[in-house]
Amino acid sequence: MTETLIATNDLSVHFPLQGNLFGPKPVVRAVEGVTVHIERGSFFGLVGESGSGKTTLGRALLRAAPITRGAADYSDSDVNYDLTTLEGDDMVEYRKRAQLIFQDPYAALSPRMTVRDIIAEPLEVMRLTKTREETDERVRAIAAKCRINLEHLRRFPHAFSGGQRQRISIARALVSEPNFIVADESVAALDVSIQADVLNLLKGIQKDMGLTFLFISHDLSVVAHVCDHVAVMYLGRLVETAPTRELFAAPRHPYTKALLSAIPSLDPDDHGKVVKLEGEIPSPINPPPGCKFQTRCRFAIDICRKEEPKLDHSGFEHDVACHRWQELAEQADTEA
Repeated sequence: MTETLIATNDLSVHFPLQGNLFGPKPVVRAVEGVTVHIERGSFFGLVGESGSGKTTLGRALLRAAPITRGAADYSDSDVNYDLTTLEGDDMVEYRKRAQLIFQDPYAALSPRMTVRDIIAEPLEVMRLTKTREETDERVRAIAAKCRINLEHLRRFPHAFSGGQRQRISIARALVSEPNFIVADESVAALDVSIQADVLNLLKGIQKDMGLTFLFISHDLSVVAHVCDHVAVMYLGRLVETAPTRELFAAPRHPYTKALLSAIPSLDPDDHGKVVKLEGEIPSPINPPPGCKFQTRCRFAIDICRKEEPKLDHSGFEHDVACHRWQELAEQADTEA
């Protein structure tokens, strides 16, 4: 039986902006009403266009972004934390259990620190080791696990390629032996061949250390390779969530179908039609009424423009937020 490590209910993250003296202050609704369960030991994917709220949700689960309302809980075999009220010593302890792998391996590492000092910094800041010898032992162990040559620990980040730097970032995130990792577009800045190497490294480390990953990406082909479960976000809301195979085999939401149709095929005889989305993603300051995707959806009808759909159970662990998903699924089956 699987256990939930991270659970949210109606989670929202809003950022107030500077307004005029007399009118109400505008608010960026970066994440709105997200309910999600991330199982322990899973590789959970979060996908969507830029501006959909993926990064903000990931940072909220790390308590690096403020939670405006809703519930968010972390629960492992030792502790239970309410992330909406976490502070003080509990926050320090949570930092040991939840870490972030940044997107840009060039900007994430201090050019003035050696690789050894970069990896050792979390141990020293969080006081996880008592002596320099113990720190060095932990650093060497995690460096070997991340395929970093021990002689490279004395060098500075400028001496390494993007893939090597990302492995250093991964080692820094893992050295505190966390349970939960948010990987925010962690391979987006790398070449395709290097992406595969880093992804295989992450999967191997996950199995070896029993980690739980929230893998944020806009690349669905990458998500298909590593993730067990996928959630699709649009304008701060979840529009579909399902096990990876189920989502790719039978997508229900028009937005998910459009994203999947854009994945390049290696088959020269595959002439699948790309679903082109017209227009830009609306502003999170002034989202449209009803379904937030209705301004770009060719299937939108009156109810879509008036009433926001809730996540509806459409199958085994498969939920979709669309008023017409059943009708569209039947239509697709008929055409097939």
